[in-house]
Amino acid sequence: MGKFKFLPVLWIAAVGAGVGLVWDYAETPGVQAHPPDRWPSQSLVRPAKKLSTLVMVAHPQCPCTRASIRELARLMAQCPGLVRAHVLFYKPRGFSPGWERTDLWGEAASIPGVEVFSDIDGEEGRRFGAFTSGQTILYSPSGQLQFEGGITSSRGHSGDNFGRSSIVSILTRGTAELRRTPVFGCSLVTPGSEEHHAKASQTH
Repeated sequence: MGKFKFLPVLWIAAVGAGVGLVWDYAETPGVQAHPPDRWPSQSLVRPAKKLSTLVMVAHPQCPCTRASIRELARLMAQCPGLVRAHVLFYKPRGFSPGWERTDLWGEAASIPGVEVFSDIDGEEGRRFGAFTSGQTILYSPSGQLQFEGGITSSRGHSGDNFGRSSIVSILTRGTAELRRTPVFGCSLVTPGSEEHHAKASQTH
């Protein structure tokens, strides 16, 4: 039996290491966007004329995206009549029709003041300099960049966060202490990576 006495210790160490890896992944932000200072004139998405305009890029197959969509719903409820939002769902060219229309698409489309779009090969997302699902960008009614970042505090985690509170402050008070926050989500650069999305699903 002596050779088995260390098994519980080894098992606990292995579990601890696994939990640590998942935690590190959940707390590791994605690649930050580099949005233009002014609304990109070549964008096919039209900004609101008299309201601020928010753009979120999203991967429809990324489990982390659900938290971002839920935080967007809270944001829109806090700022009725102050902002229009567009969610750009990534779709690789040549994929089957409706591939991007997951339940996340329906959840986003049901939020008042939000429009959803298919973003073929991420072309629109690139116009806004986005690389990570959940990236959120806010422009003023005059087309000036006001905020860039994520609206969750970690991958797949809903709840109070600096991103959402900063946008709400900008929209309601005209100012915010933070205008850039980390974005937590799946990569839009390698959207077909099964390994990547498998890691993401471990955080839920």
